[in-house]
Amino acid sequence: MMVLDIKNLSVVYHTDQGAVEALDQVNFSIKEGEIVGLVGESGCGKSTMGKTILRVLPESSGEVVSGSIHFQEDDLLELSEREINARVRGRAITIIPQDPFVSFNPVFTIGSQFMDILKYKSVLRGGKEIKDEAIQMLKRVQIPSSETQIYKYPHEISGGQRQRVMIAMALAPQPSLIIADEPTTALDATIGAQVLELLKDLTKQFRTSVLFITHDLGVAYKICDRITVMYAGQIMESAPTDSFFKNPCHPYTRGLLDSLPNPKGGIRTIQGDIPSLINPPKGCRFHPRCPRGVDTCNKQKPEWGELFPDHFVRCYHPLSSG
Repeated sequence: MMVLDIKNLSVVYHTDQGAVEALDQVNFSIKEGEIVGLVGESGCGKSTMGKTILRVLPESSGEVVSGSIHFQEDDLLELSEREINARVRGRAITIIPQDPFVSFNPVFTIGSQFMDILKYKSVLRGGKEIKDEAIQMLKRVQIPSSETQIYKYPHEISGGQRQRVMIAMALAPQPSLIIADEPTTALDATIGAQVLELLKDLTKQFRTSVLFITHDLGVAYKICDRITVMYAGQIMESAPTDSFFKNPCHPYTRGLLDSLPNPKGGIRTIQGDIPSLINPPKGCRFHPRCPRGVDTCNKQKPEWGELFPDHFVRCYHPLSSG
């Protein structure tokens, strides 16, 4: 069953320098219970995708030019702000932020903030019932001594514990979709790995779908069922995780994988820079940096094609080892 189905989504930001084409005819989907990684360099449009789904683009500059975002039975772009708030945002779709510290109010305990969320997202219940539910959720995310931890302030617990609390808050309303925006970036490697494992286990238990936004292919490999690569606002490749790493087909994907640290020493880089999205290249946006680029790449955007079962790529000259 498809939980999220995005069709031909284009988004621009209006600036003093011109219109930034942040998303260009994006097609993207997530199945029930699936963890999909959205991967790419900074500035490729990953966070814009998450903001557009939640309908939190800046009102003064962000504009959806075309497309649809079907979530369950609704097109989110056609819902009113009141409907989004009442039925979707913070209820059916929740978010785990990159840095949990800035998402907490420092003057209230984590328990009071958690219970406020439960009151907002639940039918009217007694205070003890809500408190008990908050404690149980904290136990599920492995917060020790949850009965006493709820009385602590955000600065009194560690970064890993704050992120665990954020996971508990995101799961509490039993959403259909969680948007996890670089949730381990602010954590050290060991704690980050523990948080990833916890998130993967709990979302599978709850049958919750996850859009996992990251720039780190190593992290995506550990948690994602499927990986989708974005570059300069365009989707370049999408495949199940095993197929993605066994047979990376787009030159940009191969470049990202080659940029991973090599145990033998040395790191290869992708030559050039991400193009300006105020006046992006025509055709394939990667062609100015692509070692396989030809004149055709500069004239017309490649079609989206299936090279292997459920493995799609947008390229005139895809790579293949299969």
